[in-house]
Amino acid sequence: MTEVNLWGALRPAAGGNASVSIQATTIRELLRKLEEQYPLMHPHLESGIAVSINGTIYQDNWSKEIPADAEVYLLPRIEGG
Repeated sequence: MTEVNLWGALRPAAGGNASVSIQATTIRELLRKLEEQYPLMHPHLESGIAVSINGTIYQDNWSKEIPADAEVYLLPRIEGG
C-alpha cells in the first residue's frame, strides 16, 4: 500500500484525513483508485494536480511507476511560464 499525503483542499473529500492508503503501481492507477474510493475528489483531480514521488514532481507523466515505500504527495497543479 502506498501512503498518499493530501494537500488541504483534498482532505474534506477524504473524510478529513491528511493521508490515505492506496494500492497502486503507477500514477494513473493511483488517481483512478482515489477517484473510485473518494468520489468527492473528482473535481480536484479533474481540474489538474501534480504528484510528488520521493521529491520529484510529475504533472503529466501518469505512466510513472510508484516505487515501494515511496513518499507520495498530491499537490495543486503548478502553473508557470
